[in-house]
Amino acid sequence: MIQDLRKLSTDSNLTELKRLVTQEQINAYAEASGDYNPLHIDPEFAAKTELGGTVAHGMLILAYLSEFMTENFGKNWINSGSLSARFKGAAYPGDTILVSGHVIGVEYEDGFVLVECDVLCSNQKEEPVITCITKLKGKSNEDIG
Repeated sequence: MIQDLRKLSTDSNLTELKRLVTQEQINAYAEASGDYNPLHIDPEFAAKTELGGTVAHGMLILAYLSEFMTENFGKNWINSGSLSARFKGAAYPGDTILVSGHVIGVEYEDGFVLVECDVLCSNQKEEPVITCITKLKGKSNEDIG
């Protein structure tokens, strides 16, 4: 975890996160969210579509991105984080999602550090699943853990 936002600079790399997508996770997400679209939970139905099989909910993959930001920025992400995401492709059961990113902006304002990051969720084929710009704000004189 980044302990001092003041030490960040443009192009600082963030610690990567990898997650394996499973049908069990997809089913659990469907249960939690109430989204029982057969594209997510019915392999027979999904196999007959252009996607060729079940796919993860986009918000499930976005949750990995938020986990990634929390692991890198702790309370500052939880308390002040925002994001602008674009869904670029599907994530299938068996895919390994890699969340990676780097800092693209650091500004100082009224005792706070404003951090902007470029974040990518990609699969094991290096195909983008989600692209995202994240922003957060933290005190410039405090650790973030």
